[in-house]
Amino acid sequence: MGKLSAKLRSVAGSAYGHWCPGCKEMHVIHVGSPNDCGAQWTFDGNVDTPTFSPSVNIRCEWSKLEDEAGLKDEACHYFLKAGQLQFLPDSTHELAGQTVPLPDLPDGVLPCPA
Repeated sequence: MGKLSAKLRSVAGSAYGHWCPGCKEMHVIHVGSPNDCGAQWTFDGNVDTPTFSPSVNIRCEWSKLEDEAGLKDEACHYFLKAGQLQFLPDSTHELAGQTVPLPDLPDGVLPCPA
């Protein structure tokens, strides 16, 4: 696993990690070979302003948010196009519905499991 640019880190196999400013953690995107759930993406090869397709939809049942109705699953759903994170409205963090630049990787951060 190694840093490819200020924005991306390579992860085991053909996967890439990036920092998510909404979840405040690394997300891993699998290219060419599926992840444990069978999902895989294409990558344009640009490590500075990357584009991955299709959208990335991360749902974390093990991580819960309290709300007035009880507990609900966290979700992070976005497009990553030309170095811009386009968060979709079904994301459960404060950046839902917003587009923000892909941030630089924080120092010393490791990706979540691939």
